[in-house]
Amino acid sequence: MTSATTPTTVRTPMPARPAISWSTVALLLGLVLLAAASFISLPLNWKALASLEAIRTTKEFLLGFARLDTSAGFLRKLATGTAETLAMSALGTLLAALAGLLLALPASGRAGPAARLPVRMVLNVFRSIPELVWASMLLIAAGLGPFAGTLALALHTAGVLGRLFADAMENTPALPETSLRLNGASSLAAFLYAVLPQAAPQMLSYTLYRWENNIRAAAVLGVVGAGGLGQMLKYHLSLFQMPQAASVIVAMLLMVAAVDGVSFWMRRGMMR
Repeated sequence: MTSATTPTTVRTPMPARPAISWSTVALLLGLVLLAAASFISLPLNWKALASLEAIRTTKEFLLGFARLDTSAGFLRKLATGTAETLAMSALGTLLAALAGLLLALPASGRAGPAARLPVRMVLNVFRSIPELVWASMLLIAAGLGPFAGTLALALHTAGVLGRLFADAMENTPALPETSLRLNGASSLAAFLYAVLPQAAPQMLSYTLYRWENNIRAAAVLGVVGAGGLGQMLKYHLSLFQMPQAASVIVAMLLMVAAVDGVSFWMRRGMMR
């Protein structure tokens, strides 16, 4: 018989404790102080929120959504509003991706250092103005309807995607482009065959993610008269037609869930 040998365990010393980053500690303390100052400065009436009257009125309001309007005529209107919201988000995202790609070229320094800062400032302006504000301004020029909502989504998203596209181009390894340039390729050819293929998967992922966000934004833009499900929701809520409003909300949830699933599947396919 062979005697079993007990394996010996080798204890390795614990690694040294990382040094404390005082800048991180200062940032965390600043965030805690900001949160505390916000609670102190804002007139938050927690007592009224938890009162019996508030609970009763909230319960009555929510019970109004218990029934859905599933009549054939209203479902046809709901399908039209859903298609309009999807079209607004898709077209707005497509226009934003094209505009963002064009603006990302100078924003990444490919048109010279003089154009980089002004274009990035333009992108900052585009994305710092919310979609609702863009829609409110464009309604004056374009009138009520989905056209103003589509332009609002395109302008705001162009600022976001332009900045992300520019950062993706700047972060690509420079060796492939440099090798092509040293072998006599033009600037355009080096960009198309070296920079763009490396940045394209990340740029497509950003575009799909912004499309998910624009679905939600398009549903809200209708509140200011930009068409789609949001306009239907505002109309029925203003008339206290709760079954119709509940049906619109359910349609929004289903649409967002479906688009999230499709976008996730497409991004996963690109990363394989």
